[in-house]
Amino acid sequence: MYSAREHVEYADWLEELERAADRLTLSTDARSYAAELFLADVPEADRSKRAALAASLYAGSLVAGDGRTQTAIADAVDVSRLSVQQRWKDRLENAGLEPPGW
Repeated sequence: MYSAREHVEYADWLEELERAADRLTLSTDARSYAAELFLADVPEADRSKRAALAASLYAGSLVAGDGRTQTAIADAVDVSRLSVQQRWKDRLENAGLEPPGW
């Protein structure tokens, strides 16, 4: 769980996460996991935040069992599929979770 300060500091990004999750019709659990993964490791550079958000959405949807394709996530967030592919496992590992081995 993250402080109110972090939620306020990254409110615009969390709203973007919610909009993308709406487009993807993700479950409440997937949204919650995605937000936690995003807040656990927010990049300093603004240009990296959108890709981190997409990777967090993908990883969060997997953790919740509400998985979507990398392409669907990338399209919803307006990043390349490669941006998701290159980052989602690190998001899980940074949160202390083990990525699937498939």
